[in-house]
Amino acid sequence: MTFASAGTVLVDDEPAALSPSAQIRNTYNRIVLPSHIRGEYKVRVKFDKHGQVHRVWILTPEEAAVPDPKR
Repeated sequence: MTFASAGTVLVDDEPAALSPSAQIRNTYNRIVLPSHIRGEYKVRVKFDKHGQVHRVWILTPEEAAVPDPKR
């Protein structure tokens, strides 16, 4: 996931909007404001019923090495 401008992210190079109540958690499981994060990260993501990004967990290198259980 790439965090671009406020309210927008790129998921697999496709633009996606953050939901109004989106939560982004860093590698320490702390909430990070979307306006305070930039760049590209390995993440797990959950979408809401409208297709907007609802929850994001930024993965540690160890977590990123484990295959996604849903794939």
